[in-house]
Amino acid sequence: MPGTTAGVPPGLPPSFTPQQAQAPGLLAVDPGAIRPCTNRFVFIWLNTGERFWAWLNFIGRRSAAGWRWTGFRWIYFGVDLRNIQSFICF
Repeated sequence: MPGTTAGVPPGLPPSFTPQQAQAPGLLAVDPGAIRPCTNRFVFIWLNTGERFWAWLNFIGRRSAAGWRWTGFRWIYFGVDLRNIQSFICF
């Protein structure tokens, strides 16, 4: 929800960029695979080449939503799981 503060991250994301793990032939992220990243810092690589820290507080069958770090502040966002190339949570 725009303007929401529910599930706001507890602070700044980690100050490093993790190494991307290669997942050959991956067509879409399975909701069960990313669900353990709920309410944790997660680094996401999108199919578009974008990459960022996030704090997810919703994982559905086809999408995820939460807070995305812009480099300066957290903004609320949503993403189709098919657009996620890979991820790692901390």
